[in-house]
Amino acid sequence: MYAVIKTGGKQQRVEEGQTLAVELLHVENGSEVSFTPVLLVDGPTVVSRPAELGRAVVSARVVGSEKGPKIRGLVYKPKARARTHWGHRQHYTKIEITGISR
Repeated sequence: MYAVIKTGGKQQRVEEGQTLAVELLHVENGSEVSFTPVLLVDGPTVVSRPAELGRAVVSARVVGSEKGPKIRGLVYKPKARARTHWGHRQHYTKIEITGISR
């Protein structure tokens, strides 16, 4: 059985027991979080109507946190001698899906 959830402005297809990294959630390690399915919950029967999806819940446990790859950028404007270097490293929360209920 799988479900499609929305977290951090992105949609993820998740299954029970799966571990994945999502955008930073400000919760402690080991705590429980719940997500509401966005598109569908698939199993013996498919749940895709908004009234049915309102009752469905995907629960997860926070395993830890991690950082994404370092992204470096450069802005160069010729003739103005303008150069700007910048960098970014996204923080993620690692979660484990513990249950999908409908």
